[in-house]
Amino acid sequence: MRTKAKTTTKILLVDDDLDVTFSLKLLLETNGFNVDVYNDPSLAMANFKPSLYDFIILDIKMPHLNGFELYKKIREIDQKVRVLFLTALSDFSDYQEALDKVPSTIAKNCFVQKPVDSQELLKRIRI
Repeated sequence: MRTKAKTTTKILLVDDDLDVTFSLKLLLETNGFNVDVYNDPSLAMANFKPSLYDFIILDIKMPHLNGFELYKKIREIDQKVRVLFLTALSDFSDYQEALDKVPSTIAKNCFVQKPVDSQELLKRIRI
């Protein structure tokens, strides 16, 4: 009798903070996810392939290419991947123009405040 192989959710995590990526990768992998980490958003974009990831977690404030800019570039390649933004910001006024381009269908539930609540992050991914 043939059984289906279990598929593992593949996540791309992009944050310029090494401590954040280390701890989140550990949390996610411990909970059964397959995680690729990039601390350089430009490098993440250069290696991004459509349909490779089920979920992407992007820090907003990164040098050279912020999370919203990276999101826009990713959307040009892959329209289906789910995205979650990490932020230490409580005021988004610096990013209002970019935020206005985030579709309202995901904007309501696509932000997780730093420091990250582990259970909240896992809940958002599993929805």
